[in-house]
Amino acid sequence: MVPLMTTKLKQLFKSRMARNTLWLSGGQGLRLLIQAAFFTVIARSLGVNNYGSFVGVVALVGILYPFGALGSGNLLVKKVALDRGAFPTAWGGALITTACSGAVLITAVLLLSRLTLPAIIPMRLVLLVAVADILGLSLITIAAQAFQAFEQMKWTAAINVFLNASRLVGAVALVLVHHHPSALQWGYVYLGCSAVAATAAFCLVWMKLGAPDLVLHRSLSEYREGFYFSIGLSAQTIYNDIDKTMLVRLSTLDATGIYGAGYRLIDVSFAPVLALLYSAYPNFFRKGSAGIAASFSYAKPLLLRTIVYALFICVGILLCAGIVPYVLGAEYARTTEVLRWLSPLPVLKSIHYFLSDTLTGAGHQGLRSCLQTGVAIFNVLINLWLIPAYSWRGAAWSSIASDALLACAAGAAVYILSKRANRLVTSQL
Repeated sequence: MVPLMTTKLKQLFKSRMARNTLWLSGGQGLRLLIQAAFFTVIARSLGVNNYGSFVGVVALVGILYPFGALGSGNLLVKKVALDRGAFPTAWGGALITTACSGAVLITAVLLLSRLTLPAIIPMRLVLLVAVADILGLSLITIAAQAFQAFEQMKWTAAINVFLNASRLVGAVALVLVHHHPSALQWGYVYLGCSAVAATAAFCLVWMKLGAPDLVLHRSLSEYREGFYFSIGLSAQTIYNDIDKTMLVRLSTLDATGIYGAGYRLIDVSFAPVLALLYSAYPNFFRKGSAGIAASFSYAKPLLLRTIVYALFICVGILLCAGIVPYVLGAEYARTTEVLRWLSPLPVLKSIHYFLSDTLTGAGHQGLRSCLQTGVAIFNVLINLWLIPAYSWRGAAWSSIASDALLACAAGAAVYILSKRANRLVTSQL
């Protein structure tokens, strides 16, 4: 038995994707510990109302954030996965695109905030978060995707850990100076941490992978595909996070705070699945070049294993949600109920993420973006009905319905496209 296990372990570590997943999982594990400490410090020190204000602003900025790079990071992964020599121009094009579109989007966020956020939230907080995420986080994400494209996940993990570590250091320093800081004070620190992490990530890519070729050379088809990626990511942000912004507007900051805390904990529990998805992403393009059937065949075993993990997480959340007030404080007592309502999300997210990556890998990003946009519209409409009537419970119900709808839609799309491809092959024979 022992020799057999040793052989299996050796085979596991010979797999590049397994090694990359382990690197990312290890990085995610460290990142989770840092995030847990950071989240606890910020949630407790800001208090539920200030935390609700910050969550509402981050959710609003997150809707436009994907357009900051116009899908150039995803295109970089695709290009390098198929031709490593394309890196300098893809990297340089991503930097130029982010700089140009980011400035426009920051202005758009400031204008949009006056229509969607209550006047009690200062405009400066919106500006700080917008610069930190639309410019800073975009650059950090593209740097991580550069290493993802070369399947050097240890550096991807390092970038993600450093970002969260810098935020933890900033949060602790802020609390030491101001025991109960305001959301605006945290906004300044949030921007500073993002700037430090973005500079470090840029320098790391330059040293390890090479200098960018700062020539914007993208065809019309690449702009269209990049726009599809941006639409998909923005729609994903809407059906994941717009409920926080709508809670700020249609309910209370208190409700936003407890719901935002619960959703954040769900995101933390899903982090190992994201590590696997991130490791597998370049392979979806390689496998998908042979068609949707090949892409789904690659996804299926990964999906089945992930669902088992997600079911364990779902049960664990149901059983352990009661400890949250002991960690975050008594004012977050209702987060226990939030967590229990949201516990099915890891299972639903596992299903639709793998099926959606199956579509992307096979060249159907446009279809994926359409499905995500439809679900985002559904999420907004149902929230307009449920949040005024049921506050955070309505937001939780709409999240579950939206993720379930996307899982069904992505599954139906993969099934129909696979059947169509099989009929085409049969007719050619």
